[in-house]
Amino acid sequence: MISVQPSDVDRILDEAIRVQQIPAPTFQEKQRSDYVCQRFVKSGLARVTQDRLFNVYGRIPGQGAPPVVVSAHLDTVFDLQTDLTIKQEPHRIHGPGIGDNSLSVAVLICLKQIVDRFPEQPRGDIILVANAREEGLGNLAGIKAVVERLAPEHPKAYLVLEGADQDRLYIRGVGSQRFKVTVTTKGGHSWSDFGQPNAIHHLARVAAALADLTLPEDPKTTLNIGMIQGGRSVNTIADSASLLLDLRSVDEQCLKTLVNEVAHRIDTFACDGVHLSREDMGSRPAGEIDPDAPLIRLCKRIYADHGITDLKLKAGSTDANIPFSKHIPAVCLGLTYSENAHLESEFIETEPLGTGISILAQLLQQIWKI
Repeated sequence: MISVQPSDVDRILDEAIRVQQIPAPTFQEKQRSDYVCQRFVKSGLARVTQDRLFNVYGRIPGQGAPPVVVSAHLDTVFDLQTDLTIKQEPHRIHGPGIGDNSLSVAVLICLKQIVDRFPEQPRGDIILVANAREEGLGNLAGIKAVVERLAPEHPKAYLVLEGADQDRLYIRGVGSQRFKVTVTTKGGHSWSDFGQPNAIHHLARVAAALADLTLPEDPKTTLNIGMIQGGRSVNTIADSASLLLDLRSVDEQCLKTLVNEVAHRIDTFACDGVHLSREDMGSRPAGEIDPDAPLIRLCKRIYADHGITDLKLKAGSTDANIPFSKHIPAVCLGLTYSENAHLESEFIETEPLGTGISILAQLLQQIWKI
């Protein structure tokens, strides 16, 4: 088993801070992508390239077996105006995006130095990918392009890295469908035109009807109205109002059923003077890997070797959704422990990172044996 040195951890943490300091909102990843591309070249990776979405690719050459892909997403939920100041404590680093997902990108940059200490060359190429468009309305477009590009090579597995949840392994992809529902009316003055249809009133009835839908608990299926906006002033009958709707399920058929029910429920509110429209805002496919698959059995053994005997097999919405949906072996694994993801108060625990890197290194040593 390869041992991860304290110097490896220190180098990765330093690199994580450098990555975190480069703003990278979804769809605006170019600056961070360019930096990672330069670091891939400097670290000695082979065949370093960028694609049109600013996904960055590099390789650690192997002996010719099908490759294994190790990926981490570049983008963050924070806008360009966010204060990215870092605060370091003895066992923590605080900063927006430090765990989600700067730490994982830093591991990609530093991984070759660890793999170079393996007793033998990997059986297949290790393809390292820093991909764009994972968060929010990016709709996993980055990893979709990666999987399509690498399909002719028939990768043996995808190992998707996230900064948090070291004792969890994500083996199911939560599917999602997102819509913008808009109500439009003629509108008018709140006093002189009273009685005319009000888009906000009508949208509120739509929202209440959607919130009253009965959803299955198993497989878990959810509905969330995340934003409502509309109107012009307090004394105007609103001529337009809209809401953003998020539908999710771990089961693809349940998700389709919910989408159809929601569409039907919305359509029933159309009437004279009121127009309703539904705009597709993106989707993520559901999928999973068998909990008894060889890759999962290997993960359980390796985690147990590192003292994590209560490994939790979970469902989540990550880049792993895409290989899951195409029946390619995949897992999403966390490198350390973190809290307050997607908040400016986010932080990572630094002490467990050595264990997380060791788990990844051992996986890359043994994965071709399954």
